[in-house]
Amino acid sequence: MDRVHAFSADDALTDLDATGLVAALRDGLVSVPEVVEAAIVRTQQVDAALGAVAYAAYDRAREEARHPRGGFFAGVPTFVKDNVDVAGMPTQHGSDAFTAEPQRADGDFARMYLATGLIPLGKTQLSEFGFSGAADHVRLGPVRSPWNPDHYAGASSAGSAALVAAGAVPIAHANDGGGSIRIPASVNGLVGLKPTRGRLAQDRMMRDMPVRIVSDGVLTRSVRDTAAFYREAEKVWRNPLLAPVGDVTRPSRARLRVAVVTQGIGRDCSPEVRDLTLRTAELLQSLGHHVEEVDNPVPDSFPEHFVRFWSMLALVIARRGRKDFGPTFDPSRLDNLTLGLARHAARNLHKQPFSIAVLRSSQRLAARHRAAYDITLTPTLATETPRVGHLRPDQDYDEIMGRLMDWVAFTPLQNATGEPAVSLPLATTSAGLPQGMMLGAGAGREARLLGLAYELEVAVGWPRIQAGQGRSGADFSS
Repeated sequence: MDRVHAFSADDALTDLDATGLVAALRDGLVSVPEVVEAAIVRTQQVDAALGAVAYAAYDRAREEARHPRGGFFAGVPTFVKDNVDVAGMPTQHGSDAFTAEPQRADGDFARMYLATGLIPLGKTQLSEFGFSGAADHVRLGPVRSPWNPDHYAGASSAGSAALVAAGAVPIAHANDGGGSIRIPASVNGLVGLKPTRGRLAQDRMMRDMPVRIVSDGVLTRSVRDTAAFYREAEKVWRNPLLAPVGDVTRPSRARLRVAVVTQGIGRDCSPEVRDLTLRTAELLQSLGHHVEEVDNPVPDSFPEHFVRFWSMLALVIARRGRKDFGPTFDPSRLDNLTLGLARHAARNLHKQPFSIAVLRSSQRLAARHRAAYDITLTPTLATETPRVGHLRPDQDYDEIMGRLMDWVAFTPLQNATGEPAVSLPLATTSAGLPQGMMLGAGAGREARLLGLAYELEVAVGWPRIQAGQGRSGADFSS
């Protein structure tokens, strides 16, 4: 198995995470221009193999590196997923259905994100409008996993995840409407926290949904980077209806009641993934937590309602595209998954109000579950990462959806309930691929999840892509 990475001891990034890079910059061991240039070189090394970059803004990053803004992450290079607005960059949403013009101003999320000091090198590739669990593009091809390029990098934040895992940047933006922070974290051996609904500032397109299923966040290689991002983000913008995450810097001492669920919503996970999940449960028990295996409390009808709502978003795009994305929008250029979802929504419009009500009522189901358990452990995904081609967007719609439902059988629940959940790189399959484990908690309990994540990181550590045999991005693409 050839791994694709650009980690090197010979440049300014070395193998530092974002927090370590901040310390190196403050101590004068490296300069911001050196760090940004190293990130650009690394990105160029690996992207030919990964297909992760949607839009490159390297000259802009070099200019900003000479005069970096303030903030804790001042001078740390990053990428932004190509479905939020950044001034001077187009927002293409992974689609060929229109031609995007550069945005005149930062959207609400980018304004908050970049105010922490991060320097964007550009934007990352996603599935069309984020609908698929794999970022695979009819014209451009797939975003590939740096752990094994024969496999997908997972979900619509795949581009960001691939670049972080491959060592091009230490932190990147992601967002999650059905698992797209947690799925690529699972696939790429990263930390991916989907926060509580409303935790971070969001662009209007995300805020205006009847059920706000999308949450923005980051993908990182360490718990401390994720914790630091939420600490710094709420210095810029904070939702007064939520208790602050605060400065979480160490494992929590609290012993928690953990429910273990290995049954997906309407689908079972593979025997190997079930075994890996139960091993994680044993680890939690060995650390002193009370662990109990329970049946999935979510009714089997949940996926039907979630897909119906998901498909309505595609219908809105198909019918309003010219108004929302400009005169170049051509719905016939949407991919088969988007068009199939739109047709599904059109056939079921009369059922949509009921499905919206069901998704909203899932918060009550979650509250009952949280009365008995502090944490829910599940696998992030039901099976090992699919090979490239399995979720091609030019396949028949029903074929794609069936395959998606078999794989993405755990993550959508928290998008409906609004609760936080984090995928951690706690398991590895027999084929050597990362297999994330997901920990969910009650609304507003990000600090609890981060404290537990620190504890697990200390107990077992995370797998390192640069360990063992592998090739650099330059070698792989030659």
